[in-house]
Amino acid sequence: MAETIFKPGLEGVIAGETTVSAVQQSSLAYRGYNISDLAENATFEEVAHILLHGELPNTAQLTQFNRSLAEFHQLPDAVVDAIRKIPTDVPMMDVLRTGVSMAGHFDPVQGDGETELRRRATWLMTVTAGVVAARYRLINQKEPLAPKPGLSHAQQILYQCLGEEPDDTSARLLDLTLILYAEHEYNASTFATRIVASTMSDMVSGVVTGIGTLKGPLHGGANEAAMEMLSQFNTPEEAETWLRERFAKKEKVMGFGHRVYKNGDHRAHILEAELRKLAIQKNKQNWMDIYDAIKKPMVEEKKIFPNVDYPCGLTYYLLDLPIDMYTPLFVCSRVTGWCAHFIEQATNNRLIRPLSRYVGEENRTVLPIGDR
Repeated sequence: MAETIFKPGLEGVIAGETTVSAVQQSSLAYRGYNISDLAENATFEEVAHILLHGELPNTAQLTQFNRSLAEFHQLPDAVVDAIRKIPTDVPMMDVLRTGVSMAGHFDPVQGDGETELRRRATWLMTVTAGVVAARYRLINQKEPLAPKPGLSHAQQILYQCLGEEPDDTSARLLDLTLILYAEHEYNASTFATRIVASTMSDMVSGVVTGIGTLKGPLHGGANEAAMEMLSQFNTPEEAETWLRERFAKKEKVMGFGHRVYKNGDHRAHILEAELRKLAIQKNKQNWMDIYDAIKKPMVEEKKIFPNVDYPCGLTYYLLDLPIDMYTPLFVCSRVTGWCAHFIEQATNNRLIRPLSRYVGEENRTVLPIGDR
């Protein structure tokens, strides 16, 4: 019998097959569509349709998909009331975890066939966005807003948070980040979601598990951490001095490096180009100077490249969104990938149950309590 190979963290282990996405050193594709092509030529709704239905939608299919989103956009009053009762100092990721779980009691979709699972996934897109927007309003002493007909998903999120329709640039930038974050193969939260599906549990439980997994700082939160890092500095000189100190101590710099990509994150290049345009439009070039003061030495001297979270943190900051909201916005995107994987697992299922290697003590004897 061949020896079983142990790989800590399952690094390099192929744990399954998927048609949802392909992550490679030279490319990232959703169901065969290259991420750069999608970023330039598709909307988030079209990308969500690709992930959940397998194909780029035609006009009629996109109209129907948007109609389904509009149908589901209103959060149940009981969910809003539950969010209202959560203390204001609770992180938004915790609120989102609770809000999605609570919403599961009001699931409007009946059944667990593939068609119903796709509809439930569409509903969960609106639930995650609705919980984030309601929480944002409530902690700012404002009442949650009803969805406004005719807005895109990105426009709807910004409108329900900020109370006014966003300008085209802001809507486009949020839409772009939703596209770039939507899916990324067997990452930790997606794999956790697939494990839930493999037990024949429900999709809401899978998404709640995904949220809980993404909350961990070794998986999610890097866009928040990157912005918290950048916000320390008033000048690029301060940023570079700080970075040199990190180099001397051999400490990690948030927003750089990736478990898979060793030569740069394709998504980071796409978003950074748009971020530079946003900074010019907002007259915030000083932030790009600080951004580059960190990036340039990291790339040129350490050969460590930005991941998508590095430009994303500053993008959200320039859109006037609070840092606590950045990872929840990641969820509003990645819920599409999680659900696509849940459906794939559920419809071609085998229980995920790996082995472990026992390394503890052996042959121990239970002594009478008086002799212990």
